[in-house]
Amino acid sequence: MIGIITYGAGNIFSLTAALERLGIPYGMINNEEDFEQFDRYIIPGVGHAGAAMAKLEQTGLVPKIKALTKPTLGICVGMQLLTSHSEEGDSKLLDIFPINTLKFAASTEYKVPHTGWNRVYPEKENALFENIPDGSHFYFVHSYFIEYNIEYTLSSTTYNNKFSASIWRDNFYGVQFHPEKSGAYGETLLTNFSKL
Repeated sequence: MIGIITYGAGNIFSLTAALERLGIPYGMINNEEDFEQFDRYIIPGVGHAGAAMAKLEQTGLVPKIKALTKPTLGICVGMQLLTSHSEEGDSKLLDIFPINTLKFAASTEYKVPHTGWNRVYPEKENALFENIPDGSHFYFVHSYFIEYNIEYTLSSTTYNNKFSASIWRDNFYGVQFHPEKSGAYGETLLTNFSKL
């Protein structure tokens, strides 16, 4: 069963609606004791990475999250929180991945935030992307991106520059896109995560 780590950083209705639609059981994690009820975890998040990190620190759950050994998925800002540092608010983050979250350079050709569908290309074999063809479209809404690092990049995409669409290190995964808003392949990814 999936435990959703709740810390007041964004609306999780679309995520819970997708899990219900897929018949994937889930519950909410509000304190350290709640972690024991679940065999995998999702860190959701929208908005400002620095503000999200401050809210997460207020819960007192940060040491527990960093010590997790079961599959853990960060979505959007939840993925950014897994990195070391964000240019958004010059914020120190969880530092589970020793990489940074950077701001897109706006231009006439590339509007910020980056909003819409992008093709995603897996760079490593991993069960998270099972039954998802190379170049499948996923839905993005973000102004900041995870710097590309071949060691941690699970899949990549390009908007102005190449960046990590998803990352992977041990039991930790992150996706910059919103699988719950990405149609059939997003639902496939959530189902895959529920079986990791």
